[in-house]
Amino acid sequence: MSYEPKSAFGAAVNAFEETLIAVILGLMTIITFANVVVRYAFNSNILWALEATTYLFAWLVLLGAGYAVKTGAHLGVDVLVNALPAGLRRLMGLICAAVCISFALLLLKGSWDFWAPFAELNPTSGRWFPTGFEDARGRGWFETDDVPMPAVLNPLFAEMFNLGEPYEKIPRLIPYFIMPVAALLLSVRFILAGVEIWTGTRATLVASHEVEDALEEIDAARVTEEGRV
Repeated sequence: MSYEPKSAFGAAVNAFEETLIAVILGLMTIITFANVVVRYAFNSNILWALEATTYLFAWLVLLGAGYAVKTGAHLGVDVLVNALPAGLRRLMGLICAAVCISFALLLLKGSWDFWAPFAELNPTSGRWFPTGFEDARGRGWFETDDVPMPAVLNPLFAEMFNLGEPYEKIPRLIPYFIMPVAALLLSVRFILAGVEIWTGTRATLVASHEVEDALEEIDAARVTEEGRV
């Protein structure tokens, strides 16, 4: 399934997301490969490699969730939905979008409440819906287990979040920052998808037909090749 941005801003955002996802994949590959070489060639180990790749994989998954909603790449079973009349199929799509939006907003609240204290910010109060803010700061000094803090970032982050005390490892606020960001992107993408279903520019929410699309591309390429012959 091909995705075509509808504006210059959308194209820029899409290019940034794809580039960031590619960079994350590249970093995971490089770190893992380097660790294997160090282990088998020098009988040593990159201590922080496993933790770093774990965080990078989390970033990849969380960013990819919103990206897949935008591009319609999530897999789904739509046999029954496609058998319904157009009006009822649209209604089912809107109900699905409403459920997904509700879930994404709950995820946004939960992810903010989890991340905020690490950034010396206040989480929200309320079990399901934000009813205000609670004073639960004071975790800015929490560090990761193994990943060292880059020296160039230490003065800034130490002054902002750790009362001027330098970090030995990167603070948790850095790798966990992806949680509220990805939840916000996911919420926006579900809302936009719901609007597209409402306006009739999108048929379904999350159903992808990768195999059918691949077969169509193969058939088109075969027809083109036969025409040349």
